[in-house]
Amino acid sequence: MLRLLWLVPAIPFASALTLATMRLPRKAVAWIATCSIAASSVISLLVSIQFLTNPPSTGACIQVLWKWFDVDGLRPEIALYLDPLSIIMMVVVAFVSFLIHLYATEFMRGDDGYGRFFAYMNLFVACMLTLVLANNLLLLYLGWEGVGLCSYLLIGFWYRDAENGRAGRKAFIVTRVGDTAMVIGLFLLFRQLGTLNIQELMRRAASEWHAGSVVATAAALLLLGGAVGKSAQLPLQTWLPDAMAGPTPVSALIHAATMVTAGVYLIARLHVLYALAPQAQFAVIVVGAATLLMGGLSALTQHDLKRVLAYSTISQVGYMFLALGVGAWPAAIFHFMTHAFFKALLFLGAGIVIESLNGEHDIFHMGGLRKPLPVAFWTFLVAGCSLAGLPLITAGAFSKGWILWGAYSAANGSVWLWASALAGVFLTSLYTFRMIFLVFFGEQRTQVAHRPGHAMHIPCIILAFLSIAGGYIKSPFAHFLSPVLSWSPGAMQGVSFSETVSEGITALIFLLGLYSAYIFFLRRRDYAAALASSSTGRVLHRFWFSDWAMDWLYDRLFVRPVVWAAKTGKDDAIDGFYTGVARLNELTWRGMSRTQSGRLRWYVAGIAAGSIVLIAVVMFL
Repeated sequence: MLRLLWLVPAIPFASALTLATMRLPRKAVAWIATCSIAASSVISLLVSIQFLTNPPSTGACIQVLWKWFDVDGLRPEIALYLDPLSIIMMVVVAFVSFLIHLYATEFMRGDDGYGRFFAYMNLFVACMLTLVLANNLLLLYLGWEGVGLCSYLLIGFWYRDAENGRAGRKAFIVTRVGDTAMVIGLFLLFRQLGTLNIQELMRRAASEWHAGSVVATAAALLLLGGAVGKSAQLPLQTWLPDAMAGPTPVSALIHAATMVTAGVYLIARLHVLYALAPQAQFAVIVVGAATLLMGGLSALTQHDLKRVLAYSTISQVGYMFLALGVGAWPAAIFHFMTHAFFKALLFLGAGIVIESLNGEHDIFHMGGLRKPLPVAFWTFLVAGCSLAGLPLITAGAFSKGWILWGAYSAANGSVWLWASALAGVFLTSLYTFRMIFLVFFGEQRTQVAHRPGHAMHIPCIILAFLSIAGGYIKSPFAHFLSPVLSWSPGAMQGVSFSETVSEGITALIFLLGLYSAYIFFLRRRDYAAALASSSTGRVLHRFWFSDWAMDWLYDRLFVRPVVWAAKTGKDDAIDGFYTGVARLNELTWRGMSRTQSGRLRWYVAGIAAGSIVLIAVVMFL
């Protein structure tokens, strides 16, 4: 069964090609697109089961398909690498993507670009599976750029609206900034270590570089730049809220199963390199801690339902970065898995609400929807509780509690990091239940126009189950991942309280956030209005709502100077040269077009003259 591993990314690639090149009925498109991802999910599960029941002696399985190229010592292969980390990523990506595809068959049923949409979606999944299964960094980078391309195509899918096209371009350009840093990092690694094979690269780095090495730090920081861009972390997070311009299934796919978790996987896969670069690992901590707080505060001010969830993703991925930075590697991957379940469910539930209200996105125009949309309400509530961390029940509570304990007790942890993560728990609980209370409780402000069918309900119910049950596999999850990513809790000297105490405090903070949301956004909404209308409240609300003025800053630092330089230099000597070349081509075209007179005798004479010249050249030259 392990020999079938190559089919996991190959089947979605094949279906994407089929849908892109053939005009098929909608029903055929839906079947091909969904069944291809289902087949990939089933094969990934079967491969994982065999790996578990009959593990390879080396702890990993390598499947070499062919040699890519051989140029001056660079000999990358099209090869797949299967170990516990890639198994978890593969299974979660494939299965969650299948549920999103099933949901999308109904959600997109009235769209003109039905086949094009699913071609892009299949390609998106195929590229992400290539990324997580790649045996070398060059193949990983191919999948990395593939998901970047697909995000551009899908965010701007409804391109007839100029704003959607702008959002797609923004995502593409901003993530290219990080990708440029990543490419330089790959060049540096190959130049110094002579390989891009991930496992060989880590072995050589551990043997040739000492902890704190300048080269190791430079390479790790450059790769962190790529991770920050793809995972929408500070300071390159500005593209993700605008990415909500795409269809809701696209948002679910980007946030839950692909794209934004790619940076988390990259750092986890190269954890040996980051262990050799303490400064870079500290940078990961700073990025994660700052982003989780920034995202939480911004989510608290949004009124677009999908933008609230977008900032929530930025914040939750910040938790994963914090865990990676302190060295709690398995906690970060566990939160990736639980986040995939509840965040996919949140977006799918949001899609049901928005579609049922004829495209209404504003949470202040909703309300009272728990009775008209019971399935959406209960599943969204389960996902929201998992996101906020309802203790002892939801999967998110287990994974987030693990991260908080790591932030305190790991070798790189501290009480300040623990406090920052704890503040994030309060913010998450506050903005999550603000969203739930405003959307599903109170007075109904917009009437439900229509209700979804089974294709949209079934994925939500399955994900709701996983958003609860997924947390109870924490111990076997840690054991399974330990050969690749291990962590010893309580490694920090002088730990003064236990994990149980940390979880108890976390639960109290969760309840405080829930109670605050209840008071401000359900029982006495005038309190929230008064707070937001105060002088300080207005300033903070505007600042947090605008993504901490990051777009304003980038516009003045980068966009406007480039536009000014382009306008200033549009008539310089270089442009004059190329304008001259264009004019010369135009004159040549006009001269040649005059020979097309339509007179047959002139054509015959031209052919005869050309033949004479050709014969003369052959005879005399």
